[in-house]
Amino acid sequence: MANILSAILTKNNHDAAREFATDCASLSESVMTVHDLACGYNGYRAIEGITFDLRAGERVGIVGPNGAGKSTLFKALVGLLPHQGAISIQGASCKDSHAMIGYVPQREAIDQTFPVTVWDVVMMGRARQIGYILLPRKQDRIAVRGALERVGMWPLRKRQIGELSGGQRRRVFVARALAQQASVLLLDEPFSGVDAAAETDIFQVLDVLREEGVAVLLATHNLVQAATHYDKLLLLTNGRMIAFGAPRDIYTPQNLGATFGDRIALFQEGDQYVLVPDKPCHHEDDH
Repeated sequence: MANILSAILTKNNHDAAREFATDCASLSESVMTVHDLACGYNGYRAIEGITFDLRAGERVGIVGPNGAGKSTLFKALVGLLPHQGAISIQGASCKDSHAMIGYVPQREAIDQTFPVTVWDVVMMGRARQIGYILLPRKQDRIAVRGALERVGMWPLRKRQIGELSGGQRRRVFVARALAQQASVLLLDEPFSGVDAAAETDIFQVLDVLREEGVAVLLATHNLVQAATHYDKLLLLTNGRMIAFGAPRDIYTPQNLGATFGDRIALFQEGDQYVLVPDKPCHHEDDH
């Protein structure tokens, strides 16, 4: 079998703390509710029938092959694309909810050679509160400092953005989203192109956000990571939602087959799962 990669997913005592946090989060009110969401381009429906909810502190992964509609879903949630259906943050109307979501796209359009500091980039997250004419106020500076401290980038606040590593830049962009003081954070492929150390740093930031009750929605291709590090998963393919729930409940041969076709197989032995991709889950030329 070509390109075989297997990983064992186990339910053990090491997961007890994460499962306890998940149970606590499940007792809280939903901070985000999405119902029958549909969105498209030039008359084509890229996604439709998307329904799910997020609770305070939850970490939810969006899993699916390239072209499944993950980025389109994020853009619809933050109001960058016209859509149908309902999006509500803490009971607010759909129009108001867009402003209550922090968004970190997969690729940032910041010129790495432009002389802008870490502080300046994060202050961009306060643009909605500041306006386009006024100068930053005390509360804006407090919000930026707090966001930088939460992601561990306060000591590098004066560093030019182009001088940072890939993982450090991701943390800065997360801080920029947090400076909006949003209760929901969307991360599109946050681990793409970063090394293991940077990945660990990002998860440390996510752990802090969990403790603060910030709900996080992440798009990912890493099926093993999704099963072991996220509270819930949303399986998406061809713009359709296949399943939503805890990894142990939705990682079934039927759901994975519907999501990835013949690209992946799942085998279960007791409490252990082995994921075996028969073919690559995505290709560079699929973007």
